[in-house]
Amino acid sequence: MKPLALAVVLALAAPLPLNVAAAAPVAKTSPAAPAWVAHSNELAQILLQAQAPFQPEMASFFGVPGYDDKVADLGPDYTGRYRTALGKAREQLREKLQLERDPNVRQDLEIMIGAAERSIESSTLNEQHLMPWVDVPQTVFGGLNNLLSDQVPAERRAKALDRLKAYLGQASGTQPMATLARQRYEEKSGTPNLLQPTKIEVDQALANVDTYIAGIGKLFAKYKIEGADASLAELSTQMKDYIAWTQKDVLPNARTDTRLPAELYAFQLKEVGVDIDPALLMQRAQLEYMETRAMMRQLAPLVVQAKGLKVADPNDYAAVIRALKQDKINNDQLETHYRGVIDAIDPIIRKQGIVDVPQRPLQMRLGSEAESAASPAPHYLPAPLVGNTGQQGTFVLPLGNPASGEKAQYDDFNFGSAAWTLSAHEGRPGHDLQFAAMVERGISLARTLFAFNSVNVEGWALYAEAEMVPFEPLDGQMIALQFRLLRAARAMLDPMLNLGLTDRERARSVLVDGVGLSEAMATQELDRYTVRAQGQASSYFYGYTRIMELRMQTELALGNKFDRLAFNNFLLDQGLLPPDQLAKAVNEVFVPAQRRK
Repeated sequence: MKPLALAVVLALAAPLPLNVAAAAPVAKTSPAAPAWVAHSNELAQILLQAQAPFQPEMASFFGVPGYDDKVADLGPDYTGRYRTALGKAREQLREKLQLERDPNVRQDLEIMIGAAERSIESSTLNEQHLMPWVDVPQTVFGGLNNLLSDQVPAERRAKALDRLKAYLGQASGTQPMATLARQRYEEKSGTPNLLQPTKIEVDQALANVDTYIAGIGKLFAKYKIEGADASLAELSTQMKDYIAWTQKDVLPNARTDTRLPAELYAFQLKEVGVDIDPALLMQRAQLEYMETRAMMRQLAPLVVQAKGLKVADPNDYAAVIRALKQDKINNDQLETHYRGVIDAIDPIIRKQGIVDVPQRPLQMRLGSEAESAASPAPHYLPAPLVGNTGQQGTFVLPLGNPASGEKAQYDDFNFGSAAWTLSAHEGRPGHDLQFAAMVERGISLARTLFAFNSVNVEGWALYAEAEMVPFEPLDGQMIALQFRLLRAARAMLDPMLNLGLTDRERARSVLVDGVGLSEAMATQELDRYTVRAQGQASSYFYGYTRIMELRMQTELALGNKFDRLAFNNFLLDQGLLPPDQLAKAVNEVFVPAQRRK
């Protein structure tokens, strides 16, 4: 099992979702869920009880009660025990499927069985191919950062000290996570054909340990968690000792070739929802890259004229982007600027009939230094999906990428033109609206957490960007196209790097010279394709194309009866179904219903 992801970050940053579920999420203003949803959510407890003891931080993050003081299981044979627990749950779910007659619940059971099977396969493949090294300081920061948040009620935040003590082995029945992680690594040392962690990720762990320790201290101070001084001091000692061991025993063995075995990379693509051959994916992405670049060249002179820019060649879109970046917004004004754009977007969505939008304001904030180290790109933190009493998700905007060293600061998001499409992606009608719908519309857990696939999540967010482009100022449209160009580049470069078809320097050139990214953002991208989440970056482009294909097919089927508002709302009502199941729902439910109107 690879290091556990302790934050769900949805957007330009790489999401690493885990399949976790619990009691039905109900917001104060939510309509009563259908009876079949309640029944489905009861059945979801079978898989929850199998998974949550191994991944309690994630269960806690989604609002499951009883796990706020627990930490990930890294004890002896934890991967084997995890697979055994999932296997038993899978068999129970299969038995329930044999008896179930409701077609909706049957579909949910099939989703949950598939989720269990993928988790078992993922654990097996990782154990077969990878050394089990864990960036413990990052893991501990993630688990505490998720709990010490404005999104979490104060009575739950009070459990942070208990969780910290569990990480340190100071709680009853626990051992230090750093000790357990080191034991799991050392017991596999010398095993033939296991890939060591990459030098990139180990170097970043060495560089970031002080940032994570300081970040945890700031969280305990911000939320006034008393009595933590001794444990925070012990945290510093244990984390620095672990990193010293990593530097001595792990770094010398770290690999410089970041490619995954073909079998493992193929599974990575399948797990995020990419269900076509990588060669075909790259071919489609190359065409999209060329066509988007051509559109940017056509738009560039209009942006130059509208903004009064001074560039040598008005058709040079990269030069135009560099000129737009000169409109830099100071860090202390950045959140205010984004909030202004966010406030302008909601009325446009309503006026144009794009999708239903709630009346509540969108939450956003700047990321801390430690958050930027852990998730070095803009991202969205969903609100608890379980027992939600009105908490909202948050759009988090980091200011840089510590892994880039001297060139750590971004210039990709802190200028006026960038706020439009980034807000549409992370906020509305993108991630914020999609995840709020899961709570507010009473969608079953099977169709949210267990059906989770990046192709749906990121495809919707990129589709949301595209829906907004015609209503944005010309410079905002230019940056929207730049980010669309980035998504095509991702779908080319991620497979190419992992299949050995290009190298890191050539890919960097495409991102910096072709797409127009800063060196810091390009570094984040390359680390993402090769270290953080191989395969996932392809999901944006592929998910976007699948929704666009489905939209065109639906328009052709309905003609003048096509209703964009109804179509987009219907997509949100389906939760996070994979592309084929989403298309089936549209063709078998939405299209006939619209024809009858």
